[in-house]
Amino acid sequence: MSRAWVWAGLVFLLAVAFLLGVAVGAVALPWPVVLRGLLHPAANPIVFDLRLPRVLGAMLVGASLGVSGAAYQGLFKNPLADPYLMGTASGAAFGAAVALGLEGQLSPAYAHWIRAGGGLAVPLFAFLGALFAVGLAVVLAGGVGRTRELILSGVVVGSVLTGLTTYLMLAGADRVRAVFAYTLGNLAFLGWPEVVRLAVYLALAMPVLVGLARVLNAMQLGETVARTLGLPLDALKLLLVAAATLVTAGAVAEAGIIGFVGLVVPHTLRRLGGGDYRFLIPASALGGAVLLVFADLLARVLVRPAELPVGVVTTLLGGPFFLYLLWRMRARG
Repeated sequence: MSRAWVWAGLVFLLAVAFLLGVAVGAVALPWPVVLRGLLHPAANPIVFDLRLPRVLGAMLVGASLGVSGAAYQGLFKNPLADPYLMGTASGAAFGAAVALGLEGQLSPAYAHWIRAGGGLAVPLFAFLGALFAVGLAVVLAGGVGRTRELILSGVVVGSVLTGLTTYLMLAGADRVRAVFAYTLGNLAFLGWPEVVRLAVYLALAMPVLVGLARVLNAMQLGETVARTLGLPLDALKLLLVAAATLVTAGAVAEAGIIGFVGLVVPHTLRRLGGGDYRFLIPASALGGAVLLVFADLLARVLVRPAELPVGVVTTLLGGPFFLYLLWRMRARG
């Protein structure tokens, strides 16, 4: 398929997803009300204060997961790689469990900060936990130059942190529900502060990832070939991991763990538009935004007036796709 058609399709789907995301919910809003709320924020707080930041936040989270998934698939030369391969999700869940477990056990000022001080403690600890997990995996692997060791250390770090998270949940039974809800992913509580933070993470990482697209293209030919081109691969890999980790950590810190977006989107776009990472990196950002907004729509309407965690929806959509990928890889022998 022509890449021009792929771009046009992504932009069209993103526009449709945006409008539906603002209009549809527990209470459906007529289109004139939606347009008036977008043009005049004071006219309808539901549109501007609730629906709009949720949709924009979903776009930013989806874009972050999509672009980091594409980067990791290029780095590891594996279509089954996803943004959480390095232990980011486990680290974020551990950080959230620590923040929730500390409430009430330290000073009253800390507990007040969690409850009323902007709600920054849990996302901050989750963000730091995700960065810690990836940093530890890189150190244990002996650097980013050892791809196999990097994957194995990421799996080990993720398993250890998952075990520690489970222990913290059992040690503080009243925190089980909060941590469990965080691990399922939820966009219901995204507001304008979260949207701003997500936009900052993506704005910092996206130019780096786009700039490294040619490096990823060269790496697909083999690291030996890439080194003959004079590329400082170890430094560039470290920069790639840092940028992908930044957006992944920001996404899971603000919205929880939302699976399969970073796996499904880059692989699908690679089949539609080819494996050139100059196309794949920005296209995966758009594709991730489209997928997550539509998944959030399903989460809102499937059991209306209640809501499903969006991570449940993406898992139900991505699980069969993952099995299909495994089947194709096995069929190819």
